[in-house]
Amino acid sequence: MTDNPPIAMLAELTHRCPLACPYCSNPLELARQDSELDTETWKRVFREAGEIGVLQLHISGGEPASRRDLIELVAAAREAGLYTNLITSGIGLTEKRLRALDDCGLDHIQLSLQGTDAEMADSIGGYRGGFARKMQVAGWIREIGFPLTLNAVLHRRNLHQLPRALEMALEMGARRIEVATVQFHGWAMKNRDALMPTQEQAREADRIVKQARADLKGTLVIDYVPADYHSDFPKRCMGGWGTTGLNVAPDGEVLPCHAAQTIPHLSFDNVRDRHLRDIWYDGAAFNAYRGADWMQEPCQSCDNKLKDFGGCRCQAMAVVGDAGATDPVCIKSPHHGALQAEADAFSHNDEADLIYRTAPGKPVPEIAE
Repeated sequence: MTDNPPIAMLAELTHRCPLACPYCSNPLELARQDSELDTETWKRVFREAGEIGVLQLHISGGEPASRRDLIELVAAAREAGLYTNLITSGIGLTEKRLRALDDCGLDHIQLSLQGTDAEMADSIGGYRGGFARKMQVAGWIREIGFPLTLNAVLHRRNLHQLPRALEMALEMGARRIEVATVQFHGWAMKNRDALMPTQEQAREADRIVKQARADLKGTLVIDYVPADYHSDFPKRCMGGWGTTGLNVAPDGEVLPCHAAQTIPHLSFDNVRDRHLRDIWYDGAAFNAYRGADWMQEPCQSCDNKLKDFGGCRCQAMAVVGDAGATDPVCIKSPHHGALQAEADAFSHNDEADLIYRTAPGKPVPEIAE
């Protein structure tokens, strides 16, 4: 149980997307278009979010621009008093649509970057011409004046492009860049042997980010998600399970984190059936790993248990097969050595082919007016 309201909500409007990124964090069983919440239900959910204290709304997918009611939904979110952040690949956004989003009050855009040149980006995204389109959209974003975060997703195949990604963030006028080393959930889990960075790459990324933070202080904020499998301590996943944020999936299921559906014993409430307030405070899935009472050893007696909350529950499930176990990234976990040996083996498999994300339902048109 918690007394604190959520600060942020991720609204996954759809799983439809023109890209086929092999590290997509969406589940392997993607929600089809006919299961998506309709416009009026999303509007109600946004009002409920505002009522319980949510401040930030991250509008995502898939590709949220594939929803033709996107402008109407952003307007409804602003009416509910929410700060709105559009998380997008840029595909499906036109200058006309962007200006309409500006007019209805969109506060911020986060633009994904699959690579720093067309060859890399289009190869990873599985979408020919995607990089050129993204650069065109970035120009419109800057011209209109949206605050921009660039989200550079990095892995073994493109980590060498990190210095250029930082330069591009400056050129685009971004205020922030998220240097996000791939987290192995969803489709990325199927591609660990193709995407796992080497330990040398991970250490070089650490060095580059540290230097860039010093050099660009006051100019560009750099958020950094390091390579988990090569670390000795786990990240504080989601700020702690059920402490700061919640996700609403396209079909209305409410999740404590993006990958929570991979934990088989959890059951999830749906906004079609229950008020968001009740789900947040009383939902079984949200209370499953709140606080520290659920923890096993060595977490239960660890001085860091209220700092990292035992790390990532979904990662423990994926690697150890037990969502209650210590995140194997942690050096205190009995599984830590095996995880690092596995990571080393994955990171040197140069024969692995990418398994691309599949698209649910009909393909998304390149431009949706």
